[in-house]
Amino acid sequence: MAENAQFVLGVDLDGVVADHTGRFREIVAERRGVDPETLPLERSWDFHEWGFAPDEYERLHKLAVTDYDMILTMPVIEGAADALWRLSDAGIWIRIITHRLYVNWAHERAVGDTAAWLDQHKIPYRDLCFLGAKPEVQADAYVDDAAHNIEALRALGNTVIVFDQPYNRHIVDGPRAANWTEVESIVVDLAADRFGQMPMQLPGIDAGADRLLQRRDPEVAAADAAASESTDTRP
Repeated sequence: MAENAQFVLGVDLDGVVADHTGRFREIVAERRGVDPETLPLERSWDFHEWGFAPDEYERLHKLAVTDYDMILTMPVIEGAADALWRLSDAGIWIRIITHRLYVNWAHERAVGDTAAWLDQHKIPYRDLCFLGAKPEVQADAYVDDAAHNIEALRALGNTVIVFDQPYNRHIVDGPRAANWTEVESIVVDLAADRFGQMPMQLPGIDAGADRLLQRRDPEVAAADAAASESTDTRP
């Protein structure tokens, strides 16, 4: 990348990095005394398939956050941490953007549990933003699962990677990723389009570490690899 240049990736948490649906399903099943399998993972945005009564979603979601430590106990979506580390090591600025201040009088809990969860699972980030209106956040690209966020961001000309979930499959335009391997590949391409290349390894990182090697120009990649081999003095 050019000196002082920065590619900022805005990363949503729930449904993208953290398995919100899976953990919430466990909690709802326990509260109802039913088998979690009765609550389908292939669900719509409003959880219509789970048969919530009026106001039941809001009540159970608040209980999940305050009484069941849901934010602190969500599993990590497979591959997210490793992909984010590789992108961060390659110079991508990771900006976590999440809307978790939806439970009144539990904001301290939500913020603290989010920071603790990120540390616990070793998720790299430079900024942590709690926002409902994501178009207000400056980033070069975003990865999100919520259709309303994706549409609002794109309406303002932003690049958004749709992280595939059952409730966003009606969005047919723009980049879509089924997993974090695909997210990583798309982000590498976006950054390479902007800067012409991606760095093979950041200064100070141990030689031989598994870093991003993808380049736009194969001749440049080959030349860099040859130069690296000629200057490698390790025994």
